[in-house]
Amino acid sequence: MGQEEPKKEPWLNYLALSTVVIAVCATLSTFKGGGYSTRSVLMQNQASDQWAFFQAKSIKEALAENERGQLEREGNRGGGAELAARLKACNDRIAKYEKEKGKIQERAQLLEKERDEVLRHGRPFGVAVIFLQIAILLSSVAALLKKQWVWVAGMAVGICGLVQFANGFWLFM
Repeated sequence: MGQEEPKKEPWLNYLALSTVVIAVCATLSTFKGGGYSTRSVLMQNQASDQWAFFQAKSIKEALAENERGQLEREGNRGGGAELAARLKACNDRIAKYEKEKGKIQERAQLLEKERDEVLRHGRPFGVAVIFLQIAILLSSVAALLKKQWVWVAGMAVGICGLVQFANGFWLFM
């Protein structure tokens, strides 16, 4: 005759099920948080590129303004139609650079705004992963020690993680 197996406590079934649910949410949270992190880096890079482009246009504008100053000084000493045409071309370039800079600045600011919005979603997913991993750890300890109070503590931490996980999608906090 064999030994009788000890009777399994019913709460251990709930422990197993809740641990699986929390592990799935932790995995999804890691995936979503990583996606938002990648998007924020890409948007920051694009915004930085736009600001560099803005700076390049500013330098070209400053050079054109210097040229205009020189042409105006030459004009004070007397110049002809050719000088007036060069001055007009210079003023046209300055106006063009100003217009281009305005569009570039608008695009860079839009990218920064999108980056900030992406970061607002990404942060809660990162916090969720921390809470959910702790909940998984506590559930594992509870299963090993067969201590229901450790599992309940883990579920309390897990609920905090699930709230942060949901917050990553809907930003209610």
